[in-house]
Amino acid sequence: MDSPLPSYSRPLTQSTSYANGFSPRVQSQSITQRIPLVFRRLHRFKQMDFEQAAWQLTYLCLAPRRVYRNVYFHKQTKNQWARDDPAILVLIGACLAVAAIAWSLVYSYSVFEAIELVFLMITRDFLLSGIVVATVLWLLCNRLLVQLTPTSQYTTTTSDSRVEWAYAFDVHTNAFFPLFLTLYVAQLFLLPIVLRGEKDRQQNWVCMWVGNTLWVGGFAQYIYGIYLGLNALPFLTHSELLLSPLLPLFTAYVVSLLGFPIARHVLGWYFGS
Repeated sequence: MDSPLPSYSRPLTQSTSYANGFSPRVQSQSITQRIPLVFRRLHRFKQMDFEQAAWQLTYLCLAPRRVYRNVYFHKQTKNQWARDDPAILVLIGACLAVAAIAWSLVYSYSVFEAIELVFLMITRDFLLSGIVVATVLWLLCNRLLVQLTPTSQYTTTTSDSRVEWAYAFDVHTNAFFPLFLTLYVAQLFLLPIVLRGEKDRQQNWVCMWVGNTLWVGGFAQYIYGIYLGLNALPFLTHSELLLSPLLPLFTAYVVSLLGFPIARHVLGWYFGS
């Protein structure tokens, strides 16, 4: 006798392909959720607070600690340590584009070479280097610097006591701007002094000192900015270890003053001249 119930073999087979949350839509959503919120909002220009971003960039140069005073408040209100407004990324990208055009004029680049330089400064110098630095900081802090004590009020949940990758990228972003002003702007105006020794073919120690000091000073600001950003997190311990790269940096600086012009060598490699 045939069963009175209809056959649902085809729909059941089709539904099993989406079992356990493996539907293409769910997979696409899960991949999208892994992208930091600040990158997912890059196309929402009308929602960006450029005034607040400009304020942050200003105080990153004048009083960087002030920028990090509201980190814990942001965690309480937005439930994440990282910023969710990409306005500061847009402003830094615009600054890099203007700087690239200025450097292109100095080196008499063609239009296509200038466009390529804009692309390289934004993607390679800022974004790609930031991804690498943020990943290293994220791994280093979560494995070595996170303070896990039963009595700590910040270790009640796993997410509250771990460094977010997006926050590590935020720290890179904040630390990058003073470096940008030193190496992309100040060095441009001091270029006649920095390259004078090359033109005269003589050991001009003062010119070499200016160029080397710019580069060491820029990276020293960057390292200190990284330290300030991560030191603001209440659950990290021994964050002063993040300042350890300053020792080899200043050692190399002293050695370079014996006769190695850092700026001339780096600029020669960077611009192919």
